[in-house]
Amino acid sequence: MEYRQLGRSGLRVPALSLGAGTFGGQGPLFSNWGTVDEAGARRMVDISLEHGVNLFDSADVYSDGASETVLGSAIKGKRDKVLISTKLGLPMGDHANEYGTSRDRLITATDAALKRLGTDYIDLLQLHAFDASTPPQEVMATLDDLIRAGKIRYIGASNFASWQIMKSLSVADQHGYSRYVAHQVYYSLVGRDYEWDLMPFAEDQGLGALVWSPLGWGRLTGKIRRNSPIPDGSRLHETAQFGPPVKDEMLYDIVDVLDEIALETGKTVPQIAINWLLTRTTVSSVIIGARNESQLVSNLGAVGWSLEQNQIDRLDRASKRMPPYPHYPYYIQEGFSRLNPPRYP
Repeated sequence: MEYRQLGRSGLRVPALSLGAGTFGGQGPLFSNWGTVDEAGARRMVDISLEHGVNLFDSADVYSDGASETVLGSAIKGKRDKVLISTKLGLPMGDHANEYGTSRDRLITATDAALKRLGTDYIDLLQLHAFDASTPPQEVMATLDDLIRAGKIRYIGASNFASWQIMKSLSVADQHGYSRYVAHQVYYSLVGRDYEWDLMPFAEDQGLGALVWSPLGWGRLTGKIRRNSPIPDGSRLHETAQFGPPVKDEMLYDIVDVLDEIALETGKTVPQIAINWLLTRTTVSSVIIGARNESQLVSNLGAVGWSLEQNQIDRLDRASKRMPPYPHYPYYIQEGFSRLNPPRYP
């Protein structure tokens, strides 16, 4: 397993990490992701560690806390061998202080996560969404207090816009608070919006990308192809409305190239899609998920080999699209390539 620096920090993380979104399996969304129980989770943690994967990612909203509880059980007795990443900030109830990132919520939610995880510290705590109602000064001061108290060690954000992170980093720099070192982002062959703004921003500000949904919300599994219906058993039947949208024709163009490269390399479509992400700048770790052991072992096969440059180029061409709306000023910046070269290989 390759280990990479997490942004501009001293923490080294594996190129692949395991997402615990399938652990617990409660509610309409997460039950369709997976229903891995404690015994299954322990086995997945053991398999991951055998392959050098020691970073496990969860969130308080995953199965209403059950994911963290199951993960905590799965790592029992192995805490010194693993890194735990979790997220908070999204609603956990209807009460006025059960969502957001106020000082009260950050302290209460962190303590609750520690209890569910059965640990006294979290290696990486990420804010799950930007809270426009709480001043960045309050957020960054509280996170710094939690670090000084030993409850968390590193901090990051998830699904933020670049200006939202920049406001927080400016406050941190002004007051000497700890900075974000990670940004958990959606990035895949069928969703390359990250490259237009967040990627160069991350490179400039020292943020390592932790990539969620590297298979495009289950669309790059190798089971969806041109002129074929979504197969029975696919979670897309129940969860497509929750994930990033994808145009069918774009998806099929990409899958055609993935199929070609699969024949050339002997690798699976998901392995190729994940390996492509590992060639991109700022990517510290790609978060893989699994409903069962066989899926996990297959996804772990995405490392230990490299795509050839011509294969990367073909995937780039098949997946390249105009920048997200609004196109301005990105299309103009792209036209001045000497001033704004692409930030990916």
